[in-house]
Amino acid sequence: MWDDCYEGKSLLSPASTSKLGLSISDVITDWLKSLPEELIPDILIRLPIKSLIRFTSVCKPWMSTIKDPTFVRNFSDQNATHLILLHVVQSEGYFNPEGTIQIIGFQEDSYSLLHDDTAVSEYCKVEFPIALNEELINPCFRVVGTCNGLVLLADDLGDYGYTFVLWNPSIRKYVTLPKPSVWFSTHGRYDASLGLGYDAISNDYKVVRLTTLFDQSDDCLTKAQVYSLGEGSWKMLLPVPVPQCFVSDSLVHVFVNGSLHWMAIQWTEIYMNYFILTFDVAGESFGERLLPKSFKLDEPLDLRLSVSGDRKSIALFVRCENYEGDSFLDVWVMKEYSEEKSWTKLVVLSPQGPERSLPKAFCFKRSGEVILELDGSHELISFDVVSKEFKHLGISGGPICSVDSFEESIVLLDRNDAASY
Repeated sequence: MWDDCYEGKSLLSPASTSKLGLSISDVITDWLKSLPEELIPDILIRLPIKSLIRFTSVCKPWMSTIKDPTFVRNFSDQNATHLILLHVVQSEGYFNPEGTIQIIGFQEDSYSLLHDDTAVSEYCKVEFPIALNEELINPCFRVVGTCNGLVLLADDLGDYGYTFVLWNPSIRKYVTLPKPSVWFSTHGRYDASLGLGYDAISNDYKVVRLTTLFDQSDDCLTKAQVYSLGEGSWKMLLPVPVPQCFVSDSLVHVFVNGSLHWMAIQWTEIYMNYFILTFDVAGESFGERLLPKSFKLDEPLDLRLSVSGDRKSIALFVRCENYEGDSFLDVWVMKEYSEEKSWTKLVVLSPQGPERSLPKAFCFKRSGEVILELDGSHELISFDVVSKEFKHLGISGGPICSVDSFEESIVLLDRNDAASY
């Protein structure tokens, strides 16, 4: 604990401490207790998470301070450690019947945190709450996304599952969400998409679930449900405010500037219309953003959203791979958020290496580099969009892999319904 607070610079020698008959913990605790009460929050908020959790046991006033919602929010704002959460599923492979992933020969999955810096070295392995695996219908969870240190997990990799979890690996706590009301048994076949965002006005975390129903009279009927962590329950947004569209569960969502963003598709008699569906987390209203008009929409494309490197706007990866030699990966950034005219193409990548395979893009790092995965080997590499240089990271993904930005926080520490492990 002393090392955590003073970076190993002891103010007392071991001999003097021994003479006093006090442990290091006793010394620092007594010292903090002697300080003016109004200074305690300012000191506690600068401590590492492990020390902070231990200090909840010192006395009731400290526990109340640390678990106060305002302290929890301020701690996340002031102590952000920029990391990357890597989830890798080891299996023999997968296939996509009717657009859903089915895992073949599942072996295990693992979570780890990497530094979001030049080296992208390992920060730590992440211990998963094993008890959650007992509730699964599918072999493992899917990482839907992250927000302020929370990870949204969904049991929907293949078969319909209704277990959703908000997990904070930094403090080893999680909350299992109640089951939503739209099930296969109640509404027939559907495709569901999820998103996790933060409502800064009410200091609340919300999960949005969009379910596109296939067995209804309408060609494409989408229902929207919102779970509030503060209220602990789901609600249906009525009347249905969702533009009639299809949002695939395989498409990544992005949370930026208080809104969730998904890639969405509208069908016409002639072609498919791609656009970005948005959801204002605080106002609980939907909207639309246009895509760049420069790339072709008359052929199947793999479109993936990301937060931009500066975390102020959104980016778009446009991947097209065919057998006629016209394969490419475009990297776009919306320079000014919500200004469709500011879409800018940063680079066009062609198939790489002797195998002439097209990389798969995951996300932007804070440096502005893009994390890619090489097809076949699943090796992760970093690509500098300015210098056009590739950097091998010495990290492998897998047939099923997710890469998300992550920041340590103490969100869920103040909740009595959060399970510990």
